[in-house]
Amino acid sequence: MLTGWALLFHPDILQGSTLEKTIKNYTFFDYRINEALHMSEEEEHDILVSLMHQMRDELSKRHDEQQNAIIVGYIELMLNFCQRFYNRQFLTRKLENSDILIRFNSLLQDYYEKGIQFTLGLPTVQYCANELFMSSNYFGDLIKKTTGDTAGNHIRQYIIQRAKNELISGATASQVAYNLGFDYPQHLSRLFKKCCGCSPTEYVKQNRK
Repeated sequence: MLTGWALLFHPDILQGSTLEKTIKNYTFFDYRINEALHMSEEEEHDILVSLMHQMRDELSKRHDEQQNAIIVGYIELMLNFCQRFYNRQFLTRKLENSDILIRFNSLLQDYYEKGIQFTLGLPTVQYCANELFMSSNYFGDLIKKTTGDTAGNHIRQYIIQRAKNELISGATASQVAYNLGFDYPQHLSRLFKKCCGCSPTEYVKQNRK
């Protein structure tokens, strides 16, 4: 028989609070079950269970105009502790996370070598997360904590590097756009200019001088 605590609250209690606007920043709400937070017994009992007791004690008191604000404060405090524990979990599992990064890069390479871009278009964070058996939020947070950059930017940088290699090999911008899975050549040009500060054509001219 499973025992423990569950924190359930109606979204109406957040109305008008800062947490109503910031709760979407706690991405762990969309993590999968296997991506659960690992905590020590000290953390679980001394911090989170303690907060649960304090919320229960507050709710047992007569309701007044401050009670909702106090409960929301406890909820936010608990979420911030969970965020701290997750951040530490990403950092203390660096070796495992490095392995995920290697698999991420291999996945991108396989994506193009197998020609998946011709049916699915550009690789996405969701696709990569699914292939690595993770939720997109957990995957994105893991990559950000491991590399300091987002998973989306990592994919874009990989695409740009492939584009550079093809351009220097003599392919036209239109050919490169098609080979990489862009819908239109101008989409490649827009991304290339954003990442490199110049158009694909200008890049080729600069590197052939």
